[in-house]
Amino acid sequence: MQIPVIAWAVYWAVRLIGPTLRTEIIGIHNAVQIPNAGEPGIGAFWHRCIFPAAWIWRGRGIVVLNTVHFDGQWTRRAIERLGFGTAQGSSTRGGVEGLTAMARCLDAGQHVAFTIDGPRGPRYAAKPGAVILARRTGKPISVFHIGLECAHTFRKSWDLFRLPYPFSRAVMFVAPPIRVPTNADSETMKSKQAEMQAALERVRDTAESWFGLSEEERDRIRDEWSEPGLRGS
Repeated sequence: MQIPVIAWAVYWAVRLIGPTLRTEIIGIHNAVQIPNAGEPGIGAFWHRCIFPAAWIWRGRGIVVLNTVHFDGQWTRRAIERLGFGTAQGSSTRGGVEGLTAMARCLDAGQHVAFTIDGPRGPRYAAKPGAVILARRTGKPISVFHIGLECAHTFRKSWDLFRLPYPFSRAVMFVAPPIRVPTNADSETMKSKQAEMQAALERVRDTAESWFGLSEEERDRIRDEWSEPGLRGS
């Protein structure tokens, strides 16, 4: 009985707070080049920023790997109402089935995504699912993070989950896509896993520090993250 109640509460929290967020997206060319090329991608992001991510990426039919545990069941109902798809599985139970379902979605032209340190942590330690799926399908991994200016941090939660306050500013950084060869050996897989971990940490650190920077520092970072042909324009 708790599952539908929690799911509806989370859904309405996203629907009520989401439209008030003032969001800037930096590195947007890194996000759009995947659909512009006509191929689906594999999103990867930290569990900490799942709330603003659910709002920003809503209504696109993105399929999210969803744990089979209690938390995953109310999460599934909430995000499906926001226009996401779900594949059941996790890193600890049903993982193979989940990755197989996501591979089918990619083959069908749908985007997929992982809360890459979920469902239970450890925090900021990327699980290998996205890299495994990228090798299996040949699709690129797209890493992003969303920082919030004003939010409540749940200090006792494993992920330090952040719930934005209404009308908070938000910033999303999107890193360049990561590609994994379909014939990658174990050493290449380790290298790509490290590359994804580094990209996740970079977008996290940049987004989380954003609202403590001066406008001059922000302009410099915007220029660094701009599309190569647009720098200095």
